[in-house]
Amino acid sequence: MSQPNEKPDFRQSNVYVVMYSVILTVVCGVLLAIAALGLKSAQDANIEMEKKQNILSAAGIKTKTREEAAKLYGEKVVVYAVDFNGNKIEKVDVANLDIAVEWKKKPTERKLPIYEISNKKGEKADFFVVPVYGFGLWNDIWGYVALKGDLTTINGVKFDHKGETPGLGARIATDEIQQRYVGKKIFKDSKLTPIYMEKGEQGGGQRSIDTFKSQDDKVDGMSGATITGVGVSAMLDDYLKCYEKFFKSKLGNDKVALN
Repeated sequence: MSQPNEKPDFRQSNVYVVMYSVILTVVCGVLLAIAALGLKSAQDANIEMEKKQNILSAAGIKTKTREEAAKLYGEKVVVYAVDFNGNKIEKVDVANLDIAVEWKKKPTERKLPIYEISNKKGEKADFFVVPVYGFGLWNDIWGYVALKGDLTTINGVKFDHKGETPGLGARIATDEIQQRYVGKKIFKDSKLTPIYMEKGEQGGGQRSIDTFKSQDDKVDGMSGATITGVGVSAMLDDYLKCYEKFFKSKLGNDKVALN
């Protein structure tokens, strides 16, 4: 029995408090780690499904659900990678190829994914879809370009961004801007021709499309977003040049850009 004037041992109490705090921290850390792993798997799956939808969409294949996209992707798409010289690279896991990482490499050192899409399995490709990556005004921009079987005519594009200005540069992710690229030609007289987004805007909508309808290498710009437009043009020029030798080897130099 302690004496009435005996002081309590606070040191022992502090030890218990510290032990409790440590145990609580460890338990919470483990739970958070488990939750993060579970969420990452779900996030990765969502990113992969969105990518498949974007690839199909660029080729004009619209899907209502991600399940439908996965089914059509498996039926219609053949995936492989090539190098800067157009040669197929063996044993490359294209699904896990990080385009953002490849973009930071020299163009001649990049692994370049190809997505061939055939309306009928086993037949000649109707579309060739390639990824593109670059930098806008504030941060990274990226997307997919779908070429028709002639490997010259753009069937469609899908662009996205990390931090462009809402209502200005962020418009690259809208159908209105992406429609302007439909029908443009990437080859002229057997030479790869950059497609430029012009400065300024000619009214938007169909008027913007009609203004540049006769110019295969130009699209209308975005008011107040000139630098983002320059970034999109540079992105297309950079990445399509990486695929130029593949395009030509697929068709033959004398068959490119007959239109």
